[in-house]
Amino acid sequence: MEIKEDGNCFHEVKITDQDGLLRTIKVPVVQQLALNGLKHLPDRYINVPPDHPVVSSSVPDPSQTFPAIDVAQLRIGPGSEGLGRAQELVKLARMAKEWGLFLIVNHGIEDSVLRGVEDVVRGFFGLSFEEKKLSVGTYMNADNLGYGRNFVRSENQRLPWIDRQVMEEYVEGARKVCNHLLEALAESLSLEKHVFLRNLDSKSSEINVRVNYYPPCPRPDLSLGITPHSDGSALTFLMQFGATGGLQVLKDAKWVTVPWPENMLLVGVGDLLEIMSNGRLKSAWHRVATKADGERLSVALFYNPPSEAEIEPVKVEGPSNESYKKVIVGDYMRNYYKISPTTDKQAINFAKI
Repeated sequence: MEIKEDGNCFHEVKITDQDGLLRTIKVPVVQQLALNGLKHLPDRYINVPPDHPVVSSSVPDPSQTFPAIDVAQLRIGPGSEGLGRAQELVKLARMAKEWGLFLIVNHGIEDSVLRGVEDVVRGFFGLSFEEKKLSVGTYMNADNLGYGRNFVRSENQRLPWIDRQVMEEYVEGARKVCNHLLEALAESLSLEKHVFLRNLDSKSSEINVRVNYYPPCPRPDLSLGITPHSDGSALTFLMQFGATGGLQVLKDAKWVTVPWPENMLLVGVGDLLEIMSNGRLKSAWHRVATKADGERLSVALFYNPPSEAEIEPVKVEGPSNESYKKVIVGDYMRNYYKISPTTDKQAINFAKI
């Protein structure tokens, strides 16, 4: 729930402390702190360790180092594919292996739908604190990923504060794109086309929604929007608007700012796909930096198999090199949230042999 004290707004969050006891703590609402004209960063938000890797502000020649994947090329059917599709599959495999992230273009989701999503999200964060709090979920378990309802199990399910047609169209479109990408990722690794997608049945798979608002921060050098983590998903489907340059990925022992233009969608490999691929694809260890000027908003869709599903690593020819084991998705996610946050990529160890 949300409360007000001395003009400040707080979320009441239930946590399990080090002694295993359930406690309720108060977490300030960051948007309200910014709206109140915060000039100094509270100690509680100083969140950058002194030994963090050097941040590289950009990558050389993003069009070559971080090229976008043309989804339309990947959709070309068997028998009619040419060199373009083959090249796109090679590029997709490289980006998924080396970065765990890739930009996509020509994905088929209409610009009007994307603009509509932005209007809905900006409209929501423009509401009063009292109006927004009616849409917040529980903070007691792994189901919560922010404002609004997190689990979208069917295309016909209504969404609480985003129950407008444009959001339903966006979720439906994102699911279709993710399905194509899962098939293409399997092909890019010379695997059977449905080896990943078979774990995401259209009637029982889940899309978990998280909407983030990052207000200007008085000391971006001392704070993070989101601490380092990998995603507990098969794929993560991302859009952003407002300021860019907030997403950073750990690569070659350096935090690298992802060259993500505002007008493109970004897809991330999640832990569950790393398991299914037997480690041939790696989920990205990433974080979100804050900005001194300009607000940034993002919408993340986490595409997951159902909680009760058992996933397993793909089999490969030749001597066994399996590093991962079968896991129940729900068991993996409960452990993921139990141990988070961590200083390095530890959650995936739950599925390693």
